Amino acid sequence: MTTDHLPVQPPVRPMLAKSVASVPAQSGSDDAPAYVYEPKWDGFRAIVYRDGDEVRIDSRNAKPMDRYFPDVVAAVREALPERCVVDGEIVIARAPEGGAAHLDFDLLSQRIHPAASRVTMLAETTPAALVVFDVLALGGDSLMERPLTERLEALDGLGLTGPLVFATPRTLDATVAAEWFASFEGAGLDGVVAKPADGPYAPNKRAMLKIKHARTADVVLAGYRLHKTSTPEQPLLGSLLLGLWDDAAPAPRLQFVGVAASFSAGRRAELVAELAPLVVEPGTPEADAHPWHGWADPAAGEPNDRLPGAQSRWSAGKDLSFTPLRPERVLEVGYDHMEGSRFRHTAQFKRWRPDREPASCTYEQLEEPVRFDLGELLPGAPGTA
Repeated sequence: MTTDHLPVQPPVRPMLAKSVASVPAQSGSDDAPAYVYEPKWDGFRAIVYRDGDEVRIDSRNAKPMDRYFPDVVAAVREALPERCVVDGEIVIARAPEGGAAHLDFDLLSQRIHPAASRVTMLAETTPAALVVFDVLALGGDSLMERPLTERLEALDGLGLTGPLVFATPRTLDATVAAEWFASFEGAGLDGVVAKPADGPYAPNKRAMLKIKHARTADVVLAGYRLHKTSTPEQPLLGSLLLGLWDDAAPAPRLQFVGVAASFSAGRRAELVAELAPLVVEPGTPEADAHPWHGWADPAAGEPNDRLPGAQSRWSAGKDLSFTPLRPERVLEVGYDHMEGSRFRHTAQFKRWRPDREPASCTYEQLEEPVRFDLGELLPGAPGTA
């Protein structure tokens, strides 16, 4: 499509958020609050461009998604002004029989399908909605440099009340935001977002704060190990090997951060078959280019590199070999806390993330632990002074 008449041209990378432990307190005055609080939606982030009848929907990675959401394209033509650019989230809601409606990310993920007939069928049976929370351009004006409060005034003027395009709820009251955090989880929302009220739109910058119900991370899948009960006749996956990109190094490096390993026997067999197209064959140039190709050599890599074969007193004598995979798939995992640059315990597989690029899976997304002086608990202990 063409967007020649829009003052903001694609691609625009969406503004991002950094995790914090709790809802930040409001500061400033009633006339100049520090934050605007919103629910955190669990869907596909979308930058939507409308130029007359032309509609383009870009993913978080600036890849067009309109072909997967014809229902949203039609809804945008009905609800949004003829010339505008907005930031929002595509979601799908589901109401089980006798239950309350909630967001369904699995249904949403099914839309990323190569067959147009399948997409059309899903758009008819489980239509998606667009939740708008920012306006980047309106008519012939770019609003990106204006403060959030002014952009929200423009959003209010659009009158987006559904049924398929909505303006997100928001509040200036931190107490209300904390109540949302506690109550909205049952509807499938991720948590709460706090946005600087006077901030401009900052593409691809972590300029917002997010408060989530549990620690999660989007990680790169770069290999797997077989289960101890695996046989040549019936291979079973034991654990997925997870990585995060470290941009702080002289050159970006995929650091090994842990494993996800809790699967049923049936799922272990399915995963081996599902991941077969990604397997890197040994002795090939592709194998030499794998980020962890030197895992078995203690001298391989830089001093601070984390590879999935590091020996310890816990791993002595164990077979640490693994099947390398092309690092092209992203999954979301749950974790309790970090120990240095890795997950302290085994991570919990949550879901595949087809909407995420492996390069976007960096340490920046992780919640920074609240600092606490151990000397307050163990006064005088070695190392606490």
